[in-house]
Amino acid sequence: MTEQQHTTFPFYMATWYRKSPYYQRTVEAGCTSWDLYNHMLIPTLYDDDLKEYWHLLSHVTLWDVAVERQVEISGPDAARFTQLLTPRDLSSTQVGQCKYVLICAPDGGIVNDPILLKLAEDRFWLSLADSDALLYAVGVQAFAGMDVMIREPDVSPLQVQGPRSKDVIGTLFGDAVRDLRYYWCAETELDGIPVVVSRTGWTGEVGYEIYLRDASRGTDLWDKVMEAGQEYDIRAIAPSDQRRMEAGIFNYGNDMDITNNPFEVTGLERLVELDNGNTFVSREALERIAAEGVRRKLVGVKIDGPPLPMWLEDFWPVTVGDREVGRLTSASYSPRLDMNMGYAWVPIELAAEGTAMQIESPVDPMNAMVVPLPFLDPRKDVPKG
Repeated sequence: MTEQQHTTFPFYMATWYRKSPYYQRTVEAGCTSWDLYNHMLIPTLYDDDLKEYWHLLSHVTLWDVAVERQVEISGPDAARFTQLLTPRDLSSTQVGQCKYVLICAPDGGIVNDPILLKLAEDRFWLSLADSDALLYAVGVQAFAGMDVMIREPDVSPLQVQGPRSKDVIGTLFGDAVRDLRYYWCAETELDGIPVVVSRTGWTGEVGYEIYLRDASRGTDLWDKVMEAGQEYDIRAIAPSDQRRMEAGIFNYGNDMDITNNPFEVTGLERLVELDNGNTFVSREALERIAAEGVRRKLVGVKIDGPPLPMWLEDFWPVTVGDREVGRLTSASYSPRLDMNMGYAWVPIELAAEGTAMQIESPVDPMNAMVVPLPFLDPRKDVPKG
């Protein structure tokens, strides 16, 4: 296979593209490219994606993910309103607990797949993927008749990810925060800098997210994390597409969007909980879909051939025989599994494990086969460790 030709062009910064509180430090750390996400610039590469991948697996890394904007829902009816947005049962969620949830539209379409943080009985954060979920929540609020306040708070997350992340967090915040259980969080401060720290991340590795609650202290927080991580060989990197795919993590807006429902996405069916009396706007549609079944599925595929580049510039057609049946949404090479991984939309009759198909790359066709998700560590033993 010959190397795919890439199109490049100048990208001009403008005031309507927001910069994170850590932007200057990412420039100084050697960031070479950015993308747009939630109307904000996000670092996408510093040095070499494989070097960054191996550093994440072996040491500890710092990510500027201020693009994970928050929707804050507070007030007397905050719990009831938050439940309106998601088919996941929140009734037993405790203060300090986090949950991966889906925000669904009345037709069952996925509006967003945020991490929910319950900070108080009457205050929730939805830590967003790339979409205008804030506007959707405000739209639901307009007709809900509930006493809630919905806003985007001054919150800008960093991620500290990798096997030595516990050491770094322990140095910064002490044992209580270091020893947070997987998918739990705590409000705290660091030398007067207000933060929330959660035991979450976009890697499938041991990791934490530090939610800065005062954008004016961005440089201070970055410097303190880097100083604490110096003895553990901390390094600033971009979010690792290879590692998130190994972990079976989807990228909203790319792998799925509002035209897809949870039953169509492998692994997300578990987030639809219908055996309760909860009221949520997508219930009727999701009950119908659960009964009728779906016609297509997003599945994991193993792709033959030489190592693929870090990300796709376009969706690649999926074919069986001479018939185009779907599309490849994400693909990347896993160095430790020594294989090309991908996510592909296919008809439900082709979604079974072991089904063979072809991927029509811009250069040559590539053989592929449906395999289980996630590609690595299905019980999440690594991040729970």
